[in-house]
Amino acid sequence: MPSEPRSGSRAPGTAAPAPGGALARRLGTGDAVVIGLGSMIGAGVFSAFGPAARAAGTGLLIGLVIAAVIAYCNAVASAQLAAAYPTSGGTYIYGRERLGDWWGFAAGWGFVVGKTASCAAMALTFASYAVPGPWWAQRAVAVAAVLGLTALNYHGVTKTALLTRLLVTTSLIALAVVVAGIAAGGHAGTARLGGWSSLGSGGAYGILQAAGLLFFAFAGYARIATMGEEVRDPRRTIPRAIPIALLITVAVYLVVGVAALLAAGPDRLASATAPLTTAVDAAGAGGLAPVVRAGGALAALGALLALIAGVGRTGLAMARRRDLPGRLAAVHPRHRVPHRAEIALAVAVSALAATVDLRGVIGFSSFGVLIYYAIANASAFTQPPSDRRWPRPLNLLGAAGCLTLVTTLPWPSVAAGLIMFAIGLAGRWLVRHHRTPPQPPTG
Repeated sequence: MPSEPRSGSRAPGTAAPAPGGALARRLGTGDAVVIGLGSMIGAGVFSAFGPAARAAGTGLLIGLVIAAVIAYCNAVASAQLAAAYPTSGGTYIYGRERLGDWWGFAAGWGFVVGKTASCAAMALTFASYAVPGPWWAQRAVAVAAVLGLTALNYHGVTKTALLTRLLVTTSLIALAVVVAGIAAGGHAGTARLGGWSSLGSGGAYGILQAAGLLFFAFAGYARIATMGEEVRDPRRTIPRAIPIALLITVAVYLVVGVAALLAAGPDRLASATAPLTTAVDAAGAGGLAPVVRAGGALAALGALLALIAGVGRTGLAMARRRDLPGRLAAVHPRHRVPHRAEIALAVAVSALAATVDLRGVIGFSSFGVLIYYAIANASAFTQPPSDRRWPRPLNLLGAAGCLTLVTTLPWPSVAAGLIMFAIGLAGRWLVRHHRTPPQPPTG
């Protein structure tokens, strides 16, 4: 792997806007932290503990720590790269600059396809919490949420940050009420944990699978890096915002996870479709169920809002370099957002939300996201000392961790992920192969 930027690339931190117009730098550190929190404290904290408990029992707490460590490695790699390359696109750009065009494309393709599926999952999660009615009503509400939040993004990123701040605050209040209710309910206790031996009841594979499932709930910090072209003073803001957002999220997840286990125990959580609702019921605080439903709906809405912004900007970066259709590179002349990329995303997500059952798509999305971060760590590993803020061993640990968690995913998810990457890479090769090369000058 090269240790310097590719020949002909612009010096780190000085990348000029590509054709199609530049995005406006409007976000400060607080806004960036809130967008990261809105991406992470979403549906995962309201739903991931059930599948994790099925995989590892009480050992999900070990899985949570493993996921947090790998997420930290990924976060600092992303922060270090984003400070050097403060433009939209995240690891799509970093991979191109540090490793080569094909690595960058693989990262961008995995991100766009995987996170498009995640957008639909968040929309459906929001609808399932907000509308406990028939499936057709839930799908209609999911599509309405996608269209409404896309319209909000269309009118400027500062409005996105303001609404995300409101949603994150509301979600955190809801989670605090849930934890307090479990503590005050009188039925929670350490006896439900099954003793120290229960930590290893799922075995090493079960713990790693729990880590892979819980990693899905951490992955949102990349939204900060993908919005590098809209952050003020990115060399200072991004390296501060990403670790802050991640550490706050880890603390929230640990508190909520321990409370849920103390209230319901691993077996009851494992069979729950709404683990936090089950936890408050088991703790004798069933009256808080409406708070859980409201918190789940708002958290999913916040995650969907941030996902639409992040995926749209990665699509913009790929379109600028003709790895996606060039028309998607347009930036709205007034609102300074990638409006065509976001409209295309809204169409794709709405179609998925209206037609597909995405309960099993988390593994498919995780495959793309873990490959994305493995490439981010490899890219950060090649940075010169002048651009380094954290030691290289963290990059090695992050890359190895991502690839290890990929192997723990269910085999249908791995197969679907491999097929998805094969389609993307083959499609890019065919397009590049059939492009007419420039004719040499004559005379």
